[in-house]
Amino acid sequence: MILFFILYGVSGVVPLIAALYLLLRRGNAIAPGVTPPVRLRRWTASFFAVATLGHVWWLLFYIYSGDLQSVAYLVIVMLDCVLMFTTFAGTLLAMLQDRRRSVRPALMAMILFVVLWGAYIAYPSKLIEQIVSVYLLLLGLAFTGYMVVSIRQYGRWLNDNYADLENKKVWLFQAVALGSMLLFVLYALATDIVFIWLLHIIALVLVGLLLWRVETLPQLESTSTEATRTASDPELATQETESSNPSPLISNIDLVQIEQLLKEHCVGTQLYLKHDLTVQQLAQAIGTNRFYLSQYFSRQGITYNTYINNLRIDHFFARYEELAAAGQPIVAQQLARESGYRSYSTFGLAFKQRTGQTVTTWMRQAEQ
Repeated sequence: MILFFILYGVSGVVPLIAALYLLLRRGNAIAPGVTPPVRLRRWTASFFAVATLGHVWWLLFYIYSGDLQSVAYLVIVMLDCVLMFTTFAGTLLAMLQDRRRSVRPALMAMILFVVLWGAYIAYPSKLIEQIVSVYLLLLGLAFTGYMVVSIRQYGRWLNDNYADLENKKVWLFQAVALGSMLLFVLYALATDIVFIWLLHIIALVLVGLLLWRVETLPQLESTSTEATRTASDPELATQETESSNPSPLISNIDLVQIEQLLKEHCVGTQLYLKHDLTVQQLAQAIGTNRFYLSQYFSRQGITYNTYINNLRIDHFFARYEELAAAGQPIVAQQLARESGYRSYSTFGLAFKQRTGQTVTTWMRQAEQ
């Protein structure tokens, strides 16, 4: 029992330390070269703080009462549901940087839950308990569905606006956050002491993974700057609205002009080798509008990310042929860096999508 209380204390203190780190430390100790979104840091810190508070009030409850039929027990359950769901939703929404998503709907949904749960506390009945259970299930399903749609939109936005996607993908963050919520549900239902031990150990691992994911997720600068420019420039805002209209915005002449500008100012200058090159930066470099450029890629049936990857892989092919012709040693990792990739794994994925082969297989065949 003593060992269990030690584990219980550690699994409560670790989230508190993580919360204080996210709130008080301005620098990034985990990934010094990355500046994560401030809003995401704050919501994750809130999530960790709520996890610590849960440890505290449940410990006090079992020390001084332990009565599962008491009003105190029902109130603590309500607090856990409201605070965990709200901070959980805020953390997930803050991760998606294509636009600022409000947590207000989650708060409104929790208000109805509080009303229903309050009715159950005042007039305990099996019917009200079942209504609350069904409501929470539907709420969870609705939020999950919303996140699935939002993540797909976010993925398309990344591909349309960014050349480098290292640490910008969100699936791992989602897995960790959903795992945290699942852990909370399992803990609430668990009765076997060995299972509870295991859940606390898993919780410590998830806190570490969640903290790492937050600190390695970079702030996407265009989110704030472009939003500010759009708000201060009515003409730009009109263009953005019009760009979502499926009707064609640019003529064939404009397409040819943009293609020529790309050849001159992107391909000719090898601008595509620049790390973290955004579609906005490319549009400024070639002297056109971001929305016209996005329309150009859409009309070509590709994304901006695909366009840049194709140029970089072509550069890789060219450099490989040069080195092979000169009889110089060829190191794939070095060539990938020269071709504009910071991460070799990102290059390998793009290369396989382009050629249908791994880099190693392609190089082996090229040497024959």
